Amino acid sequence: MKIPKRIQPLIEDGLIDEVLSQLMSGKEATVYVVRCGSDIRCAKVYKDAGKRSFKQAVQYREGRKVRNTRRARAMEKGSKYGREEQESLWHNAEVDALYKLANAGVRVPQPYGCFDGVLLMELITDEDGGVAPRLNDVTMSAEQAREDFQVIIRDIVRMLCAGLVHGDLSEFNVLVDEDGPVIIDLPQAVDAVANNHAEWMLERDVNNMRNYYAMFAPELLETQYAKEIWAIYEEGKLTPDTALTGIFAEPESEADVDSVLLEIKEAFDEEQARLARMNHSDQDDN
Repeated sequence: MKIPKRIQPLIEDGLIDEVLSQLMSGKEATVYVVRCGSDIRCAKVYKDAGKRSFKQAVQYREGRKVRNTRRARAMEKGSKYGREEQESLWHNAEVDALYKLANAGVRVPQPYGCFDGVLLMELITDEDGGVAPRLNDVTMSAEQAREDFQVIIRDIVRMLCAGLVHGDLSEFNVLVDEDGPVIIDLPQAVDAVANNHAEWMLERDVNNMRNYYAMFAPELLETQYAKEIWAIYEEGKLTPDTALTGIFAEPESEADVDSVLLEIKEAFDEEQARLARMNHSDQDDN
């Protein structure tokens, strides 16, 4: 096939020998199957910011550190150089996340580096050697759904223990090979400590996966893994092997909104009565 313009420099540098086919085109990138020597890999070519439907929303960028002060200032000002650096940071975030998560035991594609907006990584295949399907294209038994959901939950815990939250996890960002689910698409992964949106992103990730697997095992809808995981994490007790139940009881102090509103009303009424008494006293003095 015709060599994509962004991949041409990697051909010239000998990093890629041949582009075999286009695998998919998504909201943020186009992925190609390529040959690197005797290995078949995939090349993820990030789309320019103006052509992406998935924008680098502020909530995803929050907490990402830029050590170079010149780059940081340029990114804040939104200059051309700053926008280019922001793009580079976005691309490299996925590479960094993949290396970190692979080392943490999370099932993700093995990365091989990012070169001018092109991420080279492992091609995930099925048991026949073909391209592995995405989870949304897979049907399964209730037993398999329960088993794979637990695999995903365990990987989400490993991610959090490694300091990251995926931030956009769903059945469209999971591949299924012969050993089970593999998590993909991580440029928007957020720092669990530095990003103030990490908690609700984790809850959305977990609940997206719960809702999908519940299509095959409806009882999963009753689970509360997101709240349980985050509560243990906030206590500083979460480890990759922490036993989870999927059960979470909301603290009564958080749920008793009516009592709080009643106290506010009573305080307001008392203040109004006090002001009325003062006003009545002033009138008597006159």
